[in-house]
Amino acid sequence: MISHDDSDDVLQNTMINAFHGLDHFREDASLYTWLYRIATNEALSALKRKKRRLFIKLEDVRSQLERTLEEDSYCNGDEIQIKLQKAILTLPEKQRLVFNMKYFDDIKYEDMSEILETSVGALKASYHHAVKKIEKYLEKD
Repeated sequence: MISHDDSDDVLQNTMINAFHGLDHFREDASLYTWLYRIATNEALSALKRKKRRLFIKLEDVRSQLERTLEEDSYCNGDEIQIKLQKAILTLPEKQRLVFNMKYFDDIKYEDMSEILETSVGALKASYHHAVKKIEKYLEKD
């Protein structure tokens, strides 16, 4: 199960990694994108560690996340917000990451390109495919 405690751990590890890596910050990227990259890598690593530790298949992780979303007392979204989050969970990892960065965090493609070390064109394509899949998911039912 992924919880708010897990999020707190990721945040704490992000800050520790940033502090330890401060000497290596070259300032060729903005501090924001540098920190965001550390946080993204830490979040993805935490998910992989949890998956390995629990020997959970990816499909089971998605269903666990959906259950957590529905049962979480911190989630106070209405029905459409919960349906949007469920749609996002159906996306492949890269599309989910790009969609969240663009839609929720309003990160520019150029900054995303630095964070994810991917071309702007590939990011735009990933976002476009994610939006289409989410639209299709929301149209059903």
